[in-house]
Amino acid sequence: MRRLYHYWFCPSSRKIRLAILEKGIDCELHLELPWKRRHEYLMINPAGTVPVMIEEDETIIAGTAAISEYLDDVYPDLHLTGDDPKVAAEVRRLVDWFDQKFNREVTELVINEKVTKRFLKRGTPEANSIRYAGQNIKPHLQYIEYLTDRRNWLAGNDFSYADISAAAHLSCVDFFGDVPWENFKAARDWYARIKSRPSMQNILKDNISGLIPSAHYRNPDF
Repeated sequence: MRRLYHYWFCPSSRKIRLAILEKGIDCELHLELPWKRRHEYLMINPAGTVPVMIEEDETIIAGTAAISEYLDDVYPDLHLTGDDPKVAAEVRRLVDWFDQKFNREVTELVINEKVTKRFLKRGTPEANSIRYAGQNIKPHLQYIEYLTDRRNWLAGNDFSYADISAAAHLSCVDFFGDVPWENFKAARDWYARIKSRPSMQNILKDNISGLIPSAHYRNPDF
């Protein structure tokens, strides 16, 4: 069976899991903790990063961008990048926004302080980094509201990788209750629609040893 190596708090891993579930593809999940740098895993992906997907014929596809494009090429019935070139360009722009800008300004700060330090025993979270992420997230939520006020979904009429990428990052941060939804109702309404999808509900059911999610994390109605 097809295999996906992933990590709970890797938004790229969540993104690919969501795409696989949306497309209805069978896939066996394998948890991989990137910081362990396992020799066997480095033989599969020398970069040591997740996600990595291995097809039944042992073809290896590594990295979120490569896997995303591959899934759309091989399973085009649900094209999450968009069929129209102009729409696809907007999807890719927003994917880059969340996978690069949001990740750098918000996700990495929260996950490094609240997860990575814990697993690697590197001390307690630094309040300044978490506070910085809390300030940084506000313009991103405002931008989501701007987009959803003009479109059905982030990139246009249809649900796409833009929504999946944004939701993957936000869900990692929301696990700890670090998204100020109360001040961004339109963004919250958009995210509630995604939380209600069976694919997202599957992701939100992950049980992570030693960590308890925020009270509203799994509730599609907040």
